[in-house]
Amino acid sequence: MNNEVIVLFGAGSIGEAIVRRVSAGRKLLIADYNEAKLIEQKQRLTESGFVVSTIKADLSSRESIKRVVTKAQSLGDIMGLVNAAGVSPSQASPEQILKVDLYGTSVLLEEFGKVMTSGGAGIVISSQSGHRLPALSPEDNQKLAMTPTEELLNLPILQKDIIKDSLAAYQYAKRTNVLRVAAESVKWQERGARINAISPGIIMTPLAIDELNGPRGAGYKKMFDSMVTKRPGTPDEIADLAELLMDRRGAFITGSDFLADGGITAQYWYGNISEVRNSGSAK
Repeated sequence: MNNEVIVLFGAGSIGEAIVRRVSAGRKLLIADYNEAKLIEQKQRLTESGFVVSTIKADLSSRESIKRVVTKAQSLGDIMGLVNAAGVSPSQASPEQILKVDLYGTSVLLEEFGKVMTSGGAGIVISSQSGHRLPALSPEDNQKLAMTPTEELLNLPILQKDIIKDSLAAYQYAKRTNVLRVAAESVKWQERGARINAISPGIIMTPLAIDELNGPRGAGYKKMFDSMVTKRPGTPDEIADLAELLMDRRGAFITGSDFLADGGITAQYWYGNISEVRNSGSAK
């Protein structure tokens, strides 16, 4: 056992698939708000031979994130960060989504960027939803990428006249995740560390099942018919990509976003699925 630590935010299926690829021989710290999920995931991973610690954490709280950083540092050298935490449009209000998925992820990038070990790497799990927004102005992109974190939620583009529902909040949050990854990667580079984003499509997780059973479920099912795979993705398929990005083989890649959605975003903008676009299904 070496002294390297991998930190996972979000005790869900995608995060677990990723850390199973990158945590062997390392210490693993899992942070989540749901203590029952922490217990279940720790048991599964411990039974598989991983060395696991857990901590209850609130992604919407800077102080909570700082406590996770402190815990991780007490375990060893922080070599990896996987942020797979968040809430979806079917689960939360616009305000909650912006606070957790947008603000919280921005804080996480900032705080862990201060402590990553040289040679380390991070992954933010974003979403294809961020690719469903029309192009923003260069000025708005710059503001979402560079505004000090504590001022982010006060930006005009994130107010109720634009963010009218939970889906819009989710789209803007995920677009911002990608922009913040690019901007924060500059600071991570100063420590010799890398950070990238992955924007998955519909991946079969409990969160996705909630969406498929929700008001936009019919639209998602139409999407599958137009995809090259004719099916949703799996957590292991996202983990395949994350493993590369966190490995030495990905050493030349940082500040980037990888859309892994079975081709549905290309279909959405350029294919013959206008009925899906008009249905509002844009997770």
